[in-house]
Amino acid sequence: MTVSRTPGSTDYLADASWQLTSTPAGECLHPKDLPTDASWVTAQVPGTVASVLDRPDQDAVDWWYVTTAEVAEGATLTLMFDGIATHSTIWVDDVESARTQSMFVPESIEFSPGGSTVSIAVRIASMDSHLKKRRPRGRWRSSLVAQQGLRHERTTMLGRAPVYGPLRAPVGLWRPVTLHEKSSVHGVRVDATVDGRDGQVRIRAELGAASSIVLRVGESAFVLPSGPLIDETVTIADVGLWWPHTHGEPVLYRWSLDVDGHAEASGRIGFRTTQLERRESSVTLEINHIRVFARGGCWVPPDPTRLWVDADRLRTELERIRAAGLNMIRVVGTLVYEQPEFWSLCAELGIMVWQDVMFATTDPPEDAEFVDSVTRELASLAETVAGNPALAVVSGGSETQQQPTMLGVPAEDQHIRLLQNIIPDLLVAELPGVPYVTSSPSSISGELHTHVGDGIAHYFGVGGYLRPLSDVRTARVRFAAECLAFAVPPERRAVDKMFGSANVAGHHPDWKAAVPRDRGSSWDFEDVRDHYVREIFGVDPHLVRRDDAELYLDYGRAAVCEAVSTSFQHWRSKDSECGGALVLTLRDLVPGAGWGLLDSNGAPKAPWYSLARLSRPISVFFVDDGLDGLTVHAVDDTAQPIRGALRVALYGAFGPVGDICELPIELGPHSAESVSLDRILGAFADVNHAYRFGAQTYAAVVVELVDEEGTVVADATHLIGDRSVRQNDVGLSADAELVGPREWALTVSSRWAAEYVCVDVDRFDVSDSWFHLAPGASRTVTLTGDKAKPSGHVRALNSIKRAQIG
Repeated sequence: MTVSRTPGSTDYLADASWQLTSTPAGECLHPKDLPTDASWVTAQVPGTVASVLDRPDQDAVDWWYVTTAEVAEGATLTLMFDGIATHSTIWVDDVESARTQSMFVPESIEFSPGGSTVSIAVRIASMDSHLKKRRPRGRWRSSLVAQQGLRHERTTMLGRAPVYGPLRAPVGLWRPVTLHEKSSVHGVRVDATVDGRDGQVRIRAELGAASSIVLRVGESAFVLPSGPLIDETVTIADVGLWWPHTHGEPVLYRWSLDVDGHAEASGRIGFRTTQLERRESSVTLEINHIRVFARGGCWVPPDPTRLWVDADRLRTELERIRAAGLNMIRVVGTLVYEQPEFWSLCAELGIMVWQDVMFATTDPPEDAEFVDSVTRELASLAETVAGNPALAVVSGGSETQQQPTMLGVPAEDQHIRLLQNIIPDLLVAELPGVPYVTSSPSSISGELHTHVGDGIAHYFGVGGYLRPLSDVRTARVRFAAECLAFAVPPERRAVDKMFGSANVAGHHPDWKAAVPRDRGSSWDFEDVRDHYVREIFGVDPHLVRRDDAELYLDYGRAAVCEAVSTSFQHWRSKDSECGGALVLTLRDLVPGAGWGLLDSNGAPKAPWYSLARLSRPISVFFVDDGLDGLTVHAVDDTAQPIRGALRVALYGAFGPVGDICELPIELGPHSAESVSLDRILGAFADVNHAYRFGAQTYAAVVVELVDEEGTVVADATHLIGDRSVRQNDVGLSADAELVGPREWALTVSSRWAAEYVCVDVDRFDVSDSWFHLAPGASRTVTLTGDKAKPSGHVRALNSIKRAQIG
């Protein structure tokens, strides 16, 4: 994991003021030639040009960063650039010291200053100028970007692929720049592996003269042999294993390297085994030899302009993901590698990471210079994640193999040496024991990479390809590294803040700019959402929008909830063949109806709650099996068994019908069970009205999983009947009670069945929303964030009348 620097080591650039200006491409090639009348602005480092200037022509010009630092005279210094986007030349005291060609490779410069003041200048060359150079064409054209020359560049697609919305491409010192006195200890790397019940810790470092070297891991201390190079492995007996938070405790061990009595480096490591079992068409993820259903989504940078946020904001983002029961994040090959704090927090919080190498849809070159750049890129990644148990899978990129398949390139012409030969060999050496897949998606049995039932899939059958919701069962997805992309509207209050009102939805240019659209397509993902509104609720979304824009967006929110719920109910069920599913995406990059289940400010959208309810470590839910009725599925991902009962209540139009029925159940650790509703009831009741013997009898059914003490540990509500009927009033009420300094309990009740009940309140985080209520039932949710009484309302999709929060 990330290695902390020597305590007390001064960063001479900690308070540096970086200045930024631009010059015409290729006109100024040395800092001494900068025009005296240049217009300078204060730069943000780490950050990008776009984080301080909005320049549509930023790729057409050269950019200059300059600063000075006061340093100790006579010392040897190390100047470290953790990332520059993208082609740059670096001068120290007007002497050219380094050049970079990849935004993903750090650059280190050692020098001895000539005095107490050091000047640093960085020229970042125009990307447009580089893309104009004549270079070999790829074997296929990428559909993601118009500039096919990007295949030769080690830079992000963010800001260059239109599907990500109106963003500027990153240009600048996007990662930290530091200036330290050269340490006598450097190149420290610690890896952790598991051998049976014991942990193996390998430490590598370069040292100066030292008489005493001690490695401390947890409560253990190991004296290491002295020498200029350390490469030693020690054993920790009976280690505690790191688990994803859904399945156990993410145990970490603190380590430090003490040299002559001083802690010169430190960090945290974790011990776990990871296997991605691939047999025939199936994919199973195992952590510590236990099958784990991975659920989560594709990560996007919380600040897509600056590409850097402080650790507190990252913690907030990741804690929200953990609280929702999600246990995996995918860092996608179209974007950027994440900052070290991201990795430390994922390990601490028990969140697994699927890491793509930064390739997407293009045909990667194979010349020696390009391969060398990728090699150094992966070495840098390995340094960041060494010993970090959160790393679960590495993939060779995003849709890199799918692209030529979809374009009809013959299989024999699709071989990508970097992905299929070079990178696997590098990872075996750099990250032993970490599973690798050649690309996402990719087949494993010899089928085309477009086959969603074989290997790693990008599943958009439900979604972009407009398949019915039942397709999620027939597709037999084995592992969806991307899925369920829709243009998801933010919540009502967020839309009002972003756009003024819901009236912009569906047509206004500002709204449409944020709606994802595949390059060259005649449709966008709002069209996809509208299709499912029509199919699920039997209404014409365009006519609804003309009369009531708010209702139009509510129908869209509910349709995505339905798609997410239906898909994850099947994928997480006991008999599912699916090993995991990651939504595209967790968060929006720009304000509006993007793919994200969180909006661009990090606030939950409607389907976020649907996914969270189905992702809890202990969960119970229904699956409609047609003529076989409803099936109840109970899942216990935790390490503790559950002994108790499934408790079922049936509801007619006006309230409960008949007695509550119970069936004893025992769930072992990391297990799942399923049982038909008819078995719990003890008789055929046609609860889901599949046989249609006369009028519909039931409006809803509720199941609770209770433990031996009768405590409800999970529950679910399933509504039955016509989805298109709206009532004037379903009898909603909402009462808030202060239960903590900034915490309120909000009890929501309904006289009749209430579909997709939305808790619409400002200034508070809401623990649950967009849920169903059976007739006469209630649900209590938690509001946190303010000591003042909540104001707002609750509403249901099938009710015209709302209820104010009292």
